[in-house]
Amino acid sequence: MTAIQLIASFIVTGRLHGVGIGSTLSEVDRAIPSSHVDVVDESGHSLRRDYGFLEFYFNPGPDWVVSGGALELHRLASGYERAEMWRQDMQVDLPQYLTWADLREELARTPDSPALAMTDQGDFLEYRAAATKVSVIVNNDHEERDSWVGHGDVWSVSLG
Repeated sequence: MTAIQLIASFIVTGRLHGVGIGSTLSEVDRAIPSSHVDVVDESGHSLRRDYGFLEFYFNPGPDWVVSGGALELHRLASGYERAEMWRQDMQVDLPQYLTWADLREELARTPDSPALAMTDQGDFLEYRAAATKVSVIVNNDHEERDSWVGHGDVWSVSLG
């Protein structure tokens, strides 16, 4: 599976490598065997698992349970070595930049693609799939690429 297919599948299903809202911490461990940092808030009421450009958020219970997450694709523009770890661990090559146009084309070819509602947020556009609780944030600041994402590039894909 290519990175763009993985991301399109995430938008369509609300799951990334099988992980989605309600997945337990142990399910995440089995699905994503990459190195990470766990950060528990002072009160012990939330956990953030950070893989560098991928994060999952958890609520406590008998087991920690996924409440959301985000693929922070903008971090790959200036820190592309993070993508190399993902390629080795998950066998998916992530691009340094991903354009919304390319992702939109892939979504058009993907069965059961949900409707996306667009909201203008100034320097960003949000395309939200309400059915799967996934949002694509696209850079809309009209800047060219350098060591950062440019106009029309996907900033992040979030769940929640």
